[in-house]
Amino acid sequence: MTQATDDRNLKVLVVDDERLIADSLTMILGKSGFDTRAAYSGEMAVAMARNFCPDMLITDVVMPGMTGIEAAIQVRDMLPACKVLLFSGQLAAEGLVQMARERNQEFELICKPIHPEELIAKLQSVLCV
Repeated sequence: MTQATDDRNLKVLVVDDERLIADSLTMILGKSGFDTRAAYSGEMAVAMARNFCPDMLITDVVMPGMTGIEAAIQVRDMLPACKVLLFSGQLAAEGLVQMARERNQEFELICKPIHPEELIAKLQSVLCV
């Protein structure tokens, strides 16, 4: 797998209410040179972002409680330079993405499942590594 090539490890916060998915992606990205953390809810992601200050937020869209989009908006309010990548396996996500656009928030949406190398390539292109 490709290594992150920045002088410092780029920080990625992975958010999914399915712990196995969040933990697996965190492990895969960590082995590829990213400094990663996992959060299991939108609320947890916002709280973690305050101290972790991620360069990238990768979040599931449809989660109980705070959606990934709501979490992304709050994280971006705190950290305007933070890039956001939404991922979802549910059709309902597109409606939520449209609601975000109506709030002048533009996020990229990728579909689950995604091959780890494809995800890493996507991160590197978004982060311009």
